Amino acid sequence: MALAPEKYYEARITLREDITDDLWRIRVNPGGEFRFVAGQYATLGSEVNGKMIERPYSIASSPYESEVEFFIELVRDGGFTPFLHELQTGADLKFRKIAKGRFTLDLKSGRKNHLLLSTVTGVAPFISYVRTLYLDWKKNAMPADLNVFMIQGASRSWEFGYQAEMAGVGAEAPWLKYVPTISRHWEDMAWAGETGRVEDVLRKYADQWNLSGKDTTAYLCGRPEMIENAAGILARRGWDKRAMQSEAYF
Repeated sequence: MALAPEKYYEARITLREDITDDLWRIRVNPGGEFRFVAGQYATLGSEVNGKMIERPYSIASSPYESEVEFFIELVRDGGFTPFLHELQTGADLKFRKIAKGRFTLDLKSGRKNHLLLSTVTGVAPFISYVRTLYLDWKKNAMPADLNVFMIQGASRSWEFGYQAEMAGVGAEAPWLKYVPTISRHWEDMAWAGETGRVEDVLRKYADQWNLSGKDTTAYLCGRPEMIENAAGILARRGWDKRAMQSEAYF
């Protein structure tokens, strides 16, 4: 079925960066005005084997940036990412004109702390949060008394698409604490950082940072098993559903 042209821009990939064989970043010129809030997703589409297919992808860039960035993991038997994985700089895509999603920063509840838990490409909306807050902070326009605590998990350290950037912001900005952790440390012997799954180290850092469900909104993004396990840990520590948001990547 043909895509309605009034709903889509003709977009173009302006930059591609491979992180591993199955993880890569792209920057896209959407082809027209595209408004979104940090944490939302955009929908990309194209004709694949004679059929028009589209998929949603969380946005890693800030709304302040002119191009839209995505951090993508190859699903080898998927209906769209194998095609998308083949596209290089200069390739064209369909791009829905309207962003969607409610996985945005909670700035209305009064909870001053924001705990971000992710696996691999699930970090993308959190990158958008941090980039946006960082630019606001540099302009003295950031919401007052706001703190961000990020735990990012992967199997091995080379799967972190944004480790250097987040560590750099954390070293400069007093409002960001950033902890990357790997679960297959025996395959990455040079790694000197935290080890264990996100949910394995969650209790340690929630205690170290003195976080509770009364003053902290938790955001869980990535693989469903991490979300389920981490949500259970947080619930047992006093977080209720109103203080947790999640977005699962299957």
